This record gives sequence, structure tokens and C-alpha cells, in this order.
Amino acid sequence: MNFSIHTIPFGIFSFGESKKCLATAIDDKVVDLSYLANEGFFDDFDIPRPVFSQPYLNDFISLGKKKTGAVRNLLQTLLKNPTPEVMEAYFYYKQVDMHLPVKVGDYTDFYSSEQHAYNVGVMFRDPENALLPNWKHLPVAYHGRASSIRVSGTPVHRPKGQMKPKDADKPVFGPSKRLDFELEMATIIGKGTELGESVSVNEAEDYVFGFQLFNDWSARDIQAWEYVPLGPFLAKNFFSSVSPWVIPIEALEPFRIPAEKQEPEVLPYLKGDALSQFDVKLEVYLRTSTGEEKKISTSNFKHLYWTVAQQIAHHTVGGCDLNVGDVLASGTISGKAGDSYGSMLELSWSGTRPIEIAPGIQRTFLEDGDTVIFKGYADNGKIRVDFGTVENTILPSK
Repeated sequence: MNFSIHTIPFGIFSFGESKKCLATAIDDKVVDLSYLANEGFFDDFDIPRPVFSQPYLNDFISLGKKKTGAVRNLLQTLLKNPTPEVMEAYFYYKQVDMHLPVKVGDYTDFYSSEQHAYNVGVMFRDPENALLPNWKHLPVAYHGRASSIRVSGTPVHRPKGQMKPKDADKPVFGPSKRLDFELEMATIIGKGTELGESVSVNEAEDYVFGFQLFNDWSARDIQAWEYVPLGPFLAKNFFSSVSPWVIPIEALEPFRIPAEKQEPEVLPYLKGDALSQFDVKLEVYLRTSTGEEKKISTSNFKHLYWTVAQQIAHHTVGGCDLNVGDVLASGTISGKAGDSYGSMLELSWSGTRPIEIAPGIQRTFLEDGDTVIFKGYADNGKIRVDFGTVENTILPSK
């Protein structure tokens, strides 16, 4: 962990037996925001001190961007040249425990990377019909399970369920044999809406507090049998994992880039004045139980066809209300190059192209004891913004 002054992430930490409270990070240090609040550093912003002593970020996020932005700006000043009083709030990262930063009420998983959707379509249909007819007309998504979202460091037990082998007459039950990761980013909603209200594309980013790394773990063999006609269920609801730090959207302003042109033309409610993506580099590492480690994918947040703003506009156009802390995951993020695919399903092309981790060690899907690590950062040569990591180890089925 090495967060620059340009990042100022927000998370939840505890030290020893202390209660959970809000934190930021600088370099390899965690900064206790509850301590700074109790010392009066944020009193000018008319924020109740107990807001910084909560076990989740939700109350802080609910203050609104004017106040959270003011806190972030002050922290940049305080941490650039910290006084001894400020340094009293410092902890080394190895000293503390990090926790799930946001209390997630609802979680929506989008399917917004064209290359990923194309790859999956080729594997399970054919190249001529890889994308379904609706895919370029609306941001496809489904509602996921919020209760099983956990923070980095939490082990994941191999899920069990029904599967139907290709040559079998009937399904079988047991542990998944095709466990997979999905490289995603999570949008954290920072402002709620009323039931029946819709959000325009041009206003959508006003409802974004920030972003996290997100691993949408998947059991491909369970999914293949269950997903028709209503989509994933047990294949997805067993576990999802997030990095412990939420990166405010303001930190990514230097890395905003124009979104690619969308063809065919989208409906008016999905059009924006200046649609954009964010240039955030993403990396996936796989470490075996015996310590061999390899970077197996290098992708980028910009590899999305549907923007975050369009996702929010579509999510709310029917009147669905948003709440602070809701998670909108991007869907698997895959680039065009074979080493930029965001899942084992694609990297091994459904198990037909084994990935060499080290001499004599290959993977098509994930094995017990494997650890999957996501890293993310944005860097333009002058400014660097880090996202930290999300790291989880696979344990056998319970």
C-alpha cells in the first residue's frame, strides 16, 4: 500500500480492541479520522464528530459532496506536511485491521464490457450471434446478493450446487469445478433518490461518491445449468469481495477520457453531453498455495461500452430508488488483447487453453489454496491514484 496525496481514500479500520471508525491513508500509513475529528480539525465544516466514529462510511457519505469534498481537501493539506499533532493519528498499515467500508443495502451487477460479452457469446453461441440483440441498446444488468459481499482478506469457500456435465442425462450435485473470478469496478452511490424519480445521464455522476475494486466470484458450471431463463443465482450469490478503500470520484478527474462512440445510436435517455470513462489500470495476480505467483491479466476501467453515468440513468429510468451505499458493479472488464481478459473463463477460453503459472503448474479454473489478487491504479506521469488491492484465498467447500 502506498497512497499518494492525490488519492485520499476513505475506509473503516480498527486497532487492536478499538471500535471501528473512519480512516484515510497516506503512503503506508492509515490515518484515524475519528481522532482528528475529536481534536476539532473538522469543526468548521459543521459535521457532528460522531460521524467519524461509525462502523461504516454511509453516514459520512450522506453528508453530501460539499462536506465530504471539504474534508478531503483539508486532509490533503494536513497530510502533505503533517504536524506532530496530526501524526498522532497515524498507524502503520500492518498494525490495523481493515473492514467492509460501506454497509451495502442493494447490489446491481452490470454487463458493460463489450469484449467480455463478445467473448462469452462466442464461447456459448457463435461469433455471428455473440452479442444478444438488446446488448448495444441498454446496459444489461441483474440484481445481486448484498449480504455476501466481504472485504479483501476474507477467504472464499468453494460453492456447491447443481451442475449438468455435457454428456450426462441429468444434473449432479457437488462443489463447483469451474470456480472463477471476475475483474470489476464498483460504483458507490453517494446520494439517494425517491421512488419514481429518474436520474439523467448528465446528472448521474452527482450521485457517485467513489469507486472500489470488485471481484464478482463466479461458479461457471453451476451458472451454465441454472441461468436459463432468469439468470445467475447460486453461481453468484455465494461471495463477492471488495477492496477496503473507496476512492472518491474527484480523485479520478485527471484520468477522465472520452467514451467510445456508440453504434447504433442509443435512445435519448441514454445520451449525454460528454460521455466519459476513467483510465484506471487493473491487474490480476494468481498465487498458488505453494507460493508461485504470476500476473495473469492487465486490463483497464476504460474498457467499458456503457459508462457509469449511463448505468445510473438506465437503473433509475423506471423509477427504482437509489440509496447511499448501493453498489453498482461494472461487470467483467476485458480488453481486446488475450492477456487483458477479466476472467479465467476467457483467459483459458473455457478451459481449452491452460494458463502457465510456473513451470509445471497450470490453471484452467481456480483451485483450492489459490489466492486471487486485484490491483488498480491511475498514473499520468505527474499524478498517481491507487486503489489498493482485493485479495482472497480459496478454501474447500464447507
